[in-house]
Amino acid sequence: MPLQEEFEQQGNFLFKHRSYIPILILLASFIIYTINIRDGKDPFGNGIVYFSLGVSIIGLVIRIYTVGHSPANTSGRNTAAGQVADTLNQQGIYSIVRHPLYLGNFLMYLGFALLPMSIFFVIIFCLLFWIYYERIMFAEEQFLRGKFNTMYLNWALKTPAFIPNFSLFNSTEIHFSWKKILKKEKNGLAALFFIFWIFYILRNYLMGKVILDYSFWTLAMVICILLYFILKIIKQNTNWLDEAER
Repeated sequence: MPLQEEFEQQGNFLFKHRSYIPILILLASFIIYTINIRDGKDPFGNGIVYFSLGVSIIGLVIRIYTVGHSPANTSGRNTAAGQVADTLNQQGIYSIVRHPLYLGNFLMYLGFALLPMSIFFVIIFCLLFWIYYERIMFAEEQFLRGKFNTMYLNWALKTPAFIPNFSLFNSTEIHFSWKKILKKEKNGLAALFFIFWIFYILRNYLMGKVILDYSFWTLAMVICILLYFILKIIKQNTNWLDEAER
């Protein structure tokens, strides 16, 4: 099979199973984190955890900005069944980078990868993330190129794939939808603080400290989990979060 078709086939497969990469990253993070905590490396004790949290929050903010300004069925958000794009996003954040959602994902996962305090692990994470998502991005762009042809080529020629070029920014006319964010991104917020809390609980256990307390990490986790379930109930029982064409 020619490499172009092989990469596209691999990308479509990985796209459908893209939710597994966070699990693998977390398992590896927990293992290395456990070893390093026992060796005296404590990210919660030296403030590195706040840098890690900041990196993850930047990733979440990028996702929120992207999704909040994206209409329904565009290149901005796809489905588990496959690629979906009625229009090609070229404005807003899509004017400075072609894959802002994956950039957001990278930074969110990087925050978790920083917690074990291992440069070697961070390098391995970056390499694996690139190999994994490169195939997915290739498959998506093959789909967009086939559907939008010259429009896609003109956009791709000037817009970087992953590292933003802020000088290219072109504001979007699509208003920001908080309803769409509350509907689509509640999982990311809850997962982010829940995972940091798990790291915190594991650290306390390994260091012989009080496992459950009233720390920032516990309170933040509880608030985000409660918010998640409240929004989930609202989504399932009302149409309050629905918005036409969003």
